[in-house]
Amino acid sequence: MKRNFLLATSAAALLFGLSVNPADAAKAKATGWLNWRGPHQTGASDETNLPDEIDLKTGKNVLWKYDITGSGAPTIANGKVYTFAVRGEGQDLREYLLCLDAATGERIWEAAFNDYLSDIVYERYAIGSPTVDAETGNVYLQTTCGRFVCYSGDGKPLWEHSLMERFGRLTFPNGRTGSAIIDDDLVITRGITSYWGADGPARDRFYAFNKKNGELVWSSTPGTGPKDSSFATPVLAWKNGKRVFYTGTGCGNLVCVNARTGEPIFRYHFSFGGVNSSVLLHDNDKLIAVHGKENVDTSEVGRMVAISLKAEPKAGEKGPVVLTRNDELWRQPLVMFTSSPTLVGDRIYQVTHTGELECVDANTGKILWHQKLASGQLHASPLYADGKLYVPMGNGDFYILKLKDDGAEILDKETMGATLLGAPTVWNGRIYLHTKKSLYCFAKPGAGASTPKVANLKRDPRRNGKGEITSLQIVPSDLVLNPGDTKRVKVVGLDSRGFVLKKNVEATIDNFIPPTAKVKAEMDAKFNKNALVAKQDAKVSAGAFKAQAAGASGVMRGRVLPGFPFKEDFEGAKLTVDHVGDGVKFAYPPLAWIGARFKWEIRDIDGTKALAKTLDRVLFQRAITFFGDPNSSSYTMQADIMTDGNRRMKSNGGIINQRYFAILDGNWQRLEIISNQDRIKEGVPFKWSPKKWYTLKSRVDVAADGSGVIRAKAWLRDEAEPEAWNIEVKHKNAHVSGSPGIYGFSPQAQYHVYVDNIKMEKN
Repeated sequence: MKRNFLLATSAAALLFGLSVNPADAAKAKATGWLNWRGPHQTGASDETNLPDEIDLKTGKNVLWKYDITGSGAPTIANGKVYTFAVRGEGQDLREYLLCLDAATGERIWEAAFNDYLSDIVYERYAIGSPTVDAETGNVYLQTTCGRFVCYSGDGKPLWEHSLMERFGRLTFPNGRTGSAIIDDDLVITRGITSYWGADGPARDRFYAFNKKNGELVWSSTPGTGPKDSSFATPVLAWKNGKRVFYTGTGCGNLVCVNARTGEPIFRYHFSFGGVNSSVLLHDNDKLIAVHGKENVDTSEVGRMVAISLKAEPKAGEKGPVVLTRNDELWRQPLVMFTSSPTLVGDRIYQVTHTGELECVDANTGKILWHQKLASGQLHASPLYADGKLYVPMGNGDFYILKLKDDGAEILDKETMGATLLGAPTVWNGRIYLHTKKSLYCFAKPGAGASTPKVANLKRDPRRNGKGEITSLQIVPSDLVLNPGDTKRVKVVGLDSRGFVLKKNVEATIDNFIPPTAKVKAEMDAKFNKNALVAKQDAKVSAGAFKAQAAGASGVMRGRVLPGFPFKEDFEGAKLTVDHVGDGVKFAYPPLAWIGARFKWEIRDIDGTKALAKTLDRVLFQRAITFFGDPNSSSYTMQADIMTDGNRRMKSNGGIINQRYFAILDGNWQRLEIISNQDRIKEGVPFKWSPKKWYTLKSRVDVAADGSGVIRAKAWLRDEAEPEAWNIEVKHKNAHVSGSPGIYGFSPQAQYHVYVDNIKMEKN
């Protein structure tokens, strides 16, 4: 069956990928290639009059070049190019949200972001793309260490979340972040997080924020325990009247999630590793995906599959439905871990890890032809436009291929002189491509005449709520308060599909302990109508609240964080939990601490109660735990630290102050200040012994010009505090805020780290 792969006016296709306003799209503030997969969510464009060849030496069809490193796909809106980039070395390395003039390449504005407390290595920065909202023109980006930011089109910061400090987002050496998606009033991003309570176990989670004010609307955990991170961009669609998205996850599943509520609908496990390539939706009845890890049912590596989309939880049942092999429509043994396929009509174009371009029939899975392009491929995905496939390769070669029924004719092969990891994008007759050295714009003379028409979109009637209110949604669905704070929430009435029936519901909101909660606790705050109030003497705590009205209900969660000054000696903990295996009684750490439960236990240590680093999970041999407000600044942090080990191996312990570690490193006998292992890491000799208590103190001061000084000192706990600091580190672009926390590293989960007597005070 042959079909025109694009809908000429693109109304239906644009509804998949762009934010839709109740007003016509003609009134939208932004038009262009607004997310890296394009308006059809397939890496394909309906533009014409694009170049068949380029020549960097002569400048043929090279409109401009801007020198900066990038590893993602640029996005284009209203004559501007937005890209994720990185420049600098050592502690001066910073990531950037960069805005250029699309026609000239001249810089309009940029925003800089530090890396902090991450595992990023190998220069794996800026592997992601900005997303632009059609309604507002705002730009969204998740940085490598997990700052999720929103900027106006002219560069004004509007809101941000440090996902690491706010929701326990983990980082990985590969540094991939991907791209957010926008649907109506929501912007949705993702990450592997280890939060608190039911969200304490590490999972690949999705977070939907109100795109205008940054309030969390919902979070979702559709999969199982992850094997890897995933930066696959979800695909928006309709399913049985519900607005949903499909994507792969870090646990090797393909998932379907209600985009309005976060409710998981189905999952299909087909890989033992993460799924990083974005999926394709074909004919709205099949989902096509590829992975490059070991298969769950064979020892072979890699597979492309198509699965049926018929599965849906039965009435009254909660998802997700777990799909089986019977839900597969076809499979092929193709291997690709990060490069996404491109869909053109009924044909899939996929570059495999061995550098083969494969053409696959989307209906049957039959491989129609393949063509060798390079010895291997990483990340970069092909772009289809104007009857051609634009294919960047990791070795720096850029192909322009004319597609035929039985193969592809090479129109041009240009050596770009740098690694290519990001996909090309296209708008207004211009093609944009980022290398690890420069951002290029290619176009024929007179480019701009082929701008695709923006469809006259009105709000899809399927989005209108109907029937009765079946559930309540409390917004924000998760919040934090400091003692003395008051924050208001809004209760929204939803229909059975998740769409809004009533924006402000009068409901009663009370403390709620879920029946499945292993720690029965309440947040030390009360609702006064729709205002949540924490008194000035409110204790550090966490809990849930349930809103009820007219037979419907909804749940939100919250935490009270410590104010300044703050002390914690753990003596009030009741050691009542039996540790499996050794019978030792312990207590869980404070519920409000992020990512603490599986990493720390309160134990009796030589007659005093203290935190002990757990040793039963190698995954958590390194523990980073936050317990304060990410907006905290200008404070001094102190704690008693004791480690364990022998002559060959020792554990490390430390504290976190404003996004800087102060660590006692046992193996190297050093006191170190670190923000990133490869960027900011300085230390001084400090001889210390295992199984002895030391007091560790850290202070951060930031000057008016943005530079800072980080100081640390350590001494035997039973001795007097020394006057001088052991180490002082200067940072030109200092972190101006950050959550307080603690750190413990037990190599191979063999030796404990102990923490006691935590103190915080303002400088």
